[in-house]
Amino acid sequence: MAQRFLQLAEVSEILNISSAQAYALVRSGELPAIKIGGRGQWRVEATELESYIQRMYAETKSFVQAHPFGAAGDE
Repeated sequence: MAQRFLQLAEVSEILNISSAQAYALVRSGELPAIKIGGRGQWRVEATELESYIQRMYAETKSFVQAHPFGAAGDE
């Protein structure tokens, strides 16, 4: 059975970013997460991480369409 919740270290490994960047994503609310336990450790639900990744694909696609590489005016 797949894990439902991921630690920030796992999130940073999956996204190939630093732990500080993963922490910043959850603190900003860009990547939904929960704090659990007495020490308030962050956990990200696997489905939320997948939704975040899909949002980033959509945002990147929109950006690329709005800013085409090698547009006619760039010659």
